[in-house]
Amino acid sequence: MRSGGPVRILLALGGLAPMLAACATDASGPALPPASYVASKEQPGEEYVIGPLDQLNVFVWRNPELSAKVQVRPDGRITTPLVNDMPAVGKTPSVLAADMKQALGQYVKDPIVSVIVENFSGTYSQQVRIIGATEKPASIPYRANMTLLDAMIAVGGLNQYAAGNKAKLVRHDRKTGEQHEYKLQIADLLKKGDSSANVGLQPGDVIIIPESMF
Repeated sequence: MRSGGPVRILLALGGLAPMLAACATDASGPALPPASYVASKEQPGEEYVIGPLDQLNVFVWRNPELSAKVQVRPDGRITTPLVNDMPAVGKTPSVLAADMKQALGQYVKDPIVSVIVENFSGTYSQQVRIIGATEKPASIPYRANMTLLDAMIAVGGLNQYAAGNKAKLVRHDRKTGEQHEYKLQIADLLKKGDSSANVGLQPGDVIIIPESMF
């Protein structure tokens, strides 16, 4: 009769195993629809928003002495001839140009100002961050029509300890303010060439790649 106790425990554990496996499978959220390796139709991305450490070319027409190539400081501001500590982070180039025009209007009649982003990092909301078991975890600027494959090429792929098929994508929904998680099959994409595992990315996405337990 005493032998029945351990047997019942083993049976109970056996019954829990499928449930635990199912929970582990669903932990990373639903899967995203696949994206093609090359977009069938290129679409423009969202208008670029200037971020810290971006390199800007501020050009004032017919006033070369007021033009300057500057880097956005970590505090989000820039300084050009006659304009000190102009806030730049969070603005589009056209908005910053308009603000520069207003500031320079005190010294120049009807200045024509253009702002060109020459080397960009972008704000966090416009970057794709890849962390965990990759060759070189990084934050990379989002570009229009970017896919998971593009991001993995940028960080050198998975490292030897990566559990690529247990990776997940964390995405912030700007409309609702909610955060969602999606399953990724990075190992299938990179090692098997499974096109269904290639998914489209959005600005602000975070890709988390855990290490294998074995």
